[in-house]
Amino acid sequence: MASRKEGTGSATTSSSSTAGAAGKGKSKGGSGDSAVKQVQIDGLVVLKIIKHYQEEGQGTEVVQGVLLGLVVEDRLEITNCFPFPQHTEDDADFDEVQYQMEMMRSLRHVNIDHLHVGWYQSTYYGSFVTRALLDSQFSYQHAIEESVVLIYDPIKTAQGSLSLKAYRLTPKLMEVCKEKDFSPEALKKGSITFEHMFEEVPIVIKNSHLINVLMWELEKKSAVADKHELLSLASSNHLGKNLQLLMDRVDEMSQDIVKYNTYMRNMSKQQQQKHQYQQRRQQENMQRQSRGEPPLPEEDLSKLFKPHQPPARMESLLIAGQINTYCQNIKEFTAQNLGKLFMAQALQEYNN
Repeated sequence: MASRKEGTGSATTSSSSTAGAAGKGKSKGGSGDSAVKQVQIDGLVVLKIIKHYQEEGQGTEVVQGVLLGLVVEDRLEITNCFPFPQHTEDDADFDEVQYQMEMMRSLRHVNIDHLHVGWYQSTYYGSFVTRALLDSQFSYQHAIEESVVLIYDPIKTAQGSLSLKAYRLTPKLMEVCKEKDFSPEALKKGSITFEHMFEEVPIVIKNSHLINVLMWELEKKSAVADKHELLSLASSNHLGKNLQLLMDRVDEMSQDIVKYNTYMRNMSKQQQQKHQYQQRRQQENMQRQSRGEPPLPEEDLSKLFKPHQPPARMESLLIAGQINTYCQNIKEFTAQNLGKLFMAQALQEYNN
């Protein structure tokens, strides 16, 4: 089960916890073979996630929680959620699985949807493509096929638009994770690239009619001056921070490429040494045969030339996926700013 851990977009996982608590959340609303094509979220769930981060999220600290709901055909309906409690390393006696089971049992007693359908996590400037999230989502999706992870970006939300996305692991990546073989050959055989790791599921936020009426009343009472900040031409530090994080990931990618190139050079050098050894062995046997002596016994080349361990390529794929996420964020941010600048230029030319 995903648990809290301080850091940028980090989370830890335990497969046994997921199988124990999340496995009981199997919904009767859909078949096991149906794929989730849409996620429907109640507005109350969105508010609870935002409130959870505002109360406990500070800077790069990640907040996480459990999603509850049911599956209807190919639609996953998320109707409730509850957060993972804030605890430190001193709380050694805290049992997350027991806590989740008690929460779901209490919700069932008051006739509230208690079926486990996934989890949510906040992110810091879109830094969520990590090995920890991959392992956590694999544990969830392995126990509950329809489960999703909701990624909430509070910093992007503060720019004026709600940033909430639902992700699932692709079937190809699920097969590779089951085999636990992340070698270059296995990833190449499975045709795994950073574009084919996560699949985004469309989200629809649904509110009751009473809530829609309330929002309409609140919109009429809201001051017009509060909306002027969306037209501000000043660039915030959002773009600069994304560029800085992007450069850090590019540096990590270059270091990983150096490691892989070193491995390839060592493999090529070993192949040359093996070929030279076989040629010397063949010449020596020919000389012994001309002298009437028996040939030398064959030796196991794998013992003489121990193969180099290939570096795991999953980290490179995750870094590439995170770089792609940063590029998408920068593209969206710059597109909004450029639109404001062109609009301001047109207004200035019209006034002149």
